[in-house]
Amino acid sequence: MITRRVLLETAGLALLAQAASAQNPPGRNRVAFQHDLPKVSTDGWSVTAIEVNYGPGESSAAHHHPGITIAYVLEGEIRSKVGDDPEKVYRPGEMFLETPNQLHAVSGNASATRPAKLLAILLAEKGVPLTTPAKN
Repeated sequence: MITRRVLLETAGLALLAQAASAQNPPGRNRVAFQHDLPKVSTDGWSVTAIEVNYGPGESSAAHHHPGITIAYVLEGEIRSKVGDDPEKVYRPGEMFLETPNQLHAVSGNASATRPAKLLAILLAEKGVPLTTPAKN
């Protein structure tokens, strides 16, 4: 027997499902980032996600990562120069990639007045330091 409560709950779930699909309709997905990966074996590797926060005008010293690093800008604007690529400013929703031991010469907040934040996903061999300073 269908009660009014069951009917209302079912209708509510249907409305929620419809609202969710309206926010992200089929066929509206977009590729946010695509990059070829270097040939590596990931046996014995792990993945670590780090939220990197920069205050206004802050930056990190030049460095390397031993594995693959994928960075996703969450907030503000991030200045970055990786390898031979030119320096670029990344905004929320944009991403960049670092391949193993590539020089990350510039990494910092592009704004002197607002904070910036990125999510770094680091894939590296277990037990290896995730970041090492660049040699001068």
